[in-house]
Amino acid sequence: MKLYALGDLHLRYEVTRRALQELPAHPEDWLILAGDVGETEAHLRFALGIVTRRFARVLWVPGNHDLWTLPTEPDHLRGVAKYERLVDLCRQHGVLTPEDPYATWPGADSGDGPSDGPGHILAPTFVLYDYTFRPDSVPVEQALEWAAEENLLCSDEVLLHADPFASKIDWCHERVRLTEPRLAEAASRGPLVLINHFPLRQDLAILPRIPRFSIWCGTRLTDDWHLRFRAEAVVYGHLHIRATHYRDGVRFEESSLGYPQNWDAGRGIEPYLRQILPHQDGAAAPPRSSHPDY
Repeated sequence: MKLYALGDLHLRYEVTRRALQELPAHPEDWLILAGDVGETEAHLRFALGIVTRRFARVLWVPGNHDLWTLPTEPDHLRGVAKYERLVDLCRQHGVLTPEDPYATWPGADSGDGPSDGPGHILAPTFVLYDYTFRPDSVPVEQALEWAAEENLLCSDEVLLHADPFASKIDWCHERVRLTEPRLAEAASRGPLVLINHFPLRQDLAILPRIPRFSIWCGTRLTDDWHLRFRAEAVVYGHLHIRATHYRDGVRFEESSLGYPQNWDAGRGIEPYLRQILPHQDGAAAPPRSSHPDY
């Protein structure tokens, strides 16, 4: 029994949809979908219809692309209403979301130690970004201008809305306020696997080709969550640069697939499933992705 993670499917691409359909069954394993499944409800519905038949249980967290409001969408839901619609869609498929009680990983103890992680609590979270992944010398009100100096503007500024909040910053801070007590309670019962689309630390939001894109990658309010909430591992995506990092002895797993240029379609999706539990020291990592184009 294994716990896998896969983020950033971006199912608007036919090659990725076809590869997902060809993913072999894992009837005893669980899967984390770490956000950016696609840009429409149809993309999420397509993915859930496949992975819920391939895996014993599925967990989902939203990415920024999932929350976009496209002009082609019939009801034009925005912000919290869009998020709640996606949560409802997941629940229709039996998929756990950040709004559901946290599940406990039932991996059987192999007798060789805690490597299977039985008793670990899987904590999917939804925390947005607040433009604080920037130098201290750049005021928050100048963050977008600072990124624009390098010709960067995230599509979120046009397509991701925070309604009914006044800004994405306000929505992000409310999500932090709502999430921290739940994590504290869960951490009192056992070690956690923290799951979020965005990296929870600023020092992980490293994009060598587009470094100033970091402002759309998270919030400093979560920098110490791995310590405060007894994390055994942290799962995230968003960067399209697959890697394993350690901070304070805690394992951070970037689990994204990415755009077609970020992975080898000839290999299929199977090699890109990132094993979270049981943890295998020295296990071969999935092929690293090229730097993303946003």
